[in-house]
Amino acid sequence: MIVLARLIVLVLLNLAILATSAQAAKNFVDIERVISPGGIEAWLVNDASVPVISFRFSFRGGASLDPVGKQGLAKMTSTLIDEGAGDLDSQAFQRRLQDLSIALRFHAGRDTFSGNMKTLSKNRDQAFDMVRLALTKPRFDDEPVSRLRAQLLSGLRRDQEDPDAIARKTLAEMLFPNHPYGRPVGGELKSISAITADDMRGFIARRLARDNLYVAVVGDISAPELAGQLDRIFGALPARATPYAVTEVEARADGRTRIIDLDVPQSAIVFAQKGLKRKDPDFFPAFVLNHILGGGGFTSRLYDEIREKRGLAYAIYCFASSYLDGGMFGIYAGTGEDEITKLVPLVCDEIKKVQDQVGPQEVARAKAQLKASILMSLESSASRCEQLARQLLVFNRPLSVEEVVGKIEAVDGPSITAVARRIFTTAPTLASLGPISKLEDFDGIKRRLDA
Repeated sequence: MIVLARLIVLVLLNLAILATSAQAAKNFVDIERVISPGGIEAWLVNDASVPVISFRFSFRGGASLDPVGKQGLAKMTSTLIDEGAGDLDSQAFQRRLQDLSIALRFHAGRDTFSGNMKTLSKNRDQAFDMVRLALTKPRFDDEPVSRLRAQLLSGLRRDQEDPDAIARKTLAEMLFPNHPYGRPVGGELKSISAITADDMRGFIARRLARDNLYVAVVGDISAPELAGQLDRIFGALPARATPYAVTEVEARADGRTRIIDLDVPQSAIVFAQKGLKRKDPDFFPAFVLNHILGGGGFTSRLYDEIREKRGLAYAIYCFASSYLDGGMFGIYAGTGEDEITKLVPLVCDEIKKVQDQVGPQEVARAKAQLKASILMSLESSASRCEQLARQLLVFNRPLSVEEVVGKIEAVDGPSITAVARRIFTTAPTLASLGPISKLEDFDGIKRRLDA
């Protein structure tokens, strides 16, 4: 029955691809480079089929630049930058967004500070004005600062009891010791408590400038119309951001193990190796590798061997984090406290196997699923805008559907095993949480695998 169910899902997926791929590709093939009269660059996919505009922008330099003792500054700024701006206090600003059906959100990553806005095209002038106000005249009034700080602190306290959050935080510290990539983007209780409104104003003054800006737009707006709006939104920003540098770093994946005793019924374990930087030439082979090993859901090797065949995990998957100056390749497993010592050697066995051989049918299936996923993600203006913005950050230019599909299609078995051998050079670094009595022989298993 399981095999039949998989077959049915794959057939339905292929039917969906046939139904959607032609239109999705058509909607993403005509990418225009737009330059405003003031010299601001954006990339546009004009689509007037729906009266909606999706707008994404990013500034280089994010949480990795947070000062020591003020970790979480970029994150806290992202939560407060739209809580009042110009003559509008927090309630008035949010009410205007709601009245005009404008969705506006900001986000702080390790290497970027970004925002996304979605609006009906009839409200575009008001929507772009709201973005301009947030970027150039944020208020940081006492009431929203106190309210949002309390929310961030509450979230950090919950994370202190969350095995998954603790495991990921511990792993980052192990992989990137004494480096900004090893610090949590969301900061710590003490650092969030120390951040002031002036700190956030300083962050904006240093980071939000026209020379480190990337803009992606999809929807019901023409290139000439967008060119005029770009200066309206971003023209008042400083011409240049404060220069910065993040030390290039390679993840310290040296086979160390850290076990944290936690009185919980389930155990969480994270395996990690050094990953690839965003602009690495092996980016696409690693992309397919991730899908085959654990990122492909029920078709991946780890899911099949560990969850499907043996029932040793309630969740298991791969994840790849590629930063501007470093990266990590990880595997997460959530498992019962009695199963972890059985699970670890099986994961390590699969890591070894993928370095030796990947069959042509397995490669073909992974590439087909990845291409289908990309095409099916282009059905809405918001998802297409997200894809476009991500490509700008990774490749410094947008890629057409044909280019992305071509790069995936060029990946073969030897290139996948080669990048696997490049990534998995040592036994994985491990962070595990659970009852310590159940994990007492865990390090012995790990040492045997290191041999």
